[in-house]
Amino acid sequence: MTHDPLLQWRDEFPILQKSTYLISNSLGAMPRGVYDSLRDYADTWATLGVRAWGAKWWHLRSEVGDKIAPLMGAPAGSVLVQENASIANSILFSGMDFSDTKRNKAVISDMDFPSDIYTLRRMLPQLDIHMVKSRDGITLPIDELLDAIDERTRLVSLSHVLFRSAFIMPAKAIVEKAHQVGAQVLLNGYHSVGIIPVDVTDLNIDFYIGGTLKWMCGGPGGVFMYVRPDLIKTLDPKITGWFAHQKPFTFDTGDIALREDIHRFSNGTPGIASLYAIQPGVEILAKVGVDAIREKSVRQTSLIIELAQKAGYPLNSPLNSEDRAGTITLKPDHAYEVSRELIARNIVVDYRENAGIRVAPHFYNSDDEIYLTMNTIEEILVDGSWEKHAKDRAFVT
Repeated sequence: MTHDPLLQWRDEFPILQKSTYLISNSLGAMPRGVYDSLRDYADTWATLGVRAWGAKWWHLRSEVGDKIAPLMGAPAGSVLVQENASIANSILFSGMDFSDTKRNKAVISDMDFPSDIYTLRRMLPQLDIHMVKSRDGITLPIDELLDAIDERTRLVSLSHVLFRSAFIMPAKAIVEKAHQVGAQVLLNGYHSVGIIPVDVTDLNIDFYIGGTLKWMCGGPGGVFMYVRPDLIKTLDPKITGWFAHQKPFTFDTGDIALREDIHRFSNGTPGIASLYAIQPGVEILAKVGVDAIREKSVRQTSLIIELAQKAGYPLNSPLNSEDRAGTITLKPDHAYEVSRELIARNIVVDYRENAGIRVAPHFYNSDDEIYLTMNTIEEILVDGSWEKHAKDRAFVT
């Protein structure tokens, strides 16, 4: 068996001692260090009380953002942590200028995560939304997408990695085309940062919003919002709060004087406990290195593809590793029911409608876990144990 130095990190993730955990594209395994991190939060609150704001908490959103920034090639001072992507998107959209009626088009796709689309439609009903549709349920027609980005386009809002299939979008080409015609680009980075190399500076992207709860093992409540440094002062967010004020403790009730740094996109009081919980996972990823994570991910996802093809399971992910991030979506017969039985057997995966079973190994997973999972799928189909989950089909999650 090939020596795998990344397995030395397994002991840092308690859930790996009790289950085969292959769903880090949905919720990354919790690092053991979160226990200490949250204890530090509780001790700080217990001992300092209100003084904790001045001692540790006031700028914690940007300080944690600065820890995340190197994992996405962002400079210090360009990343702020928000509570979720819908809030981050709403703040961003509220600060952009959409007054040019001749440039009122937004380009999206039917492979984007629905929340992004919901927020865009509800926040900006005046926009003419052009949705590029997938032809195969795996990729998007890139030529058609690039052609859709024209002189009428104000915003291109897409996922960097498609959540159903793990197809990696050609971000650089998208940004270059958008900038050629005077449009701006927002990419969703939930399924990219932490599993594939990302360099927002090299991409010259305008905005990049993603979360720590998946590949970054940071848990819920940690959404990183990147704004290209030269654009920060150009945005005038209407969704705001006193943390964004240049002089918050004057308690001025007139019009807000927004800060000129990344805290321009702050609002009210942040979830401090989440900001503590985020950090152990981010720190581990920084030590492991995304390049090493990517190398292992390519090898293990290729192994899943090989085993799935031998078994004859249809695949809903790109076969070419250069086009694929960290997830393999496969669709054996009775895929939903099989996924429920895998979970019942303590092999943690998930299922997505119109896609299939998502299997997502991370740097802490072993090859033995891959073989176990694929062999168990075959066992479930042969022994008929999938049938007992058929009655639950109406409650797809």
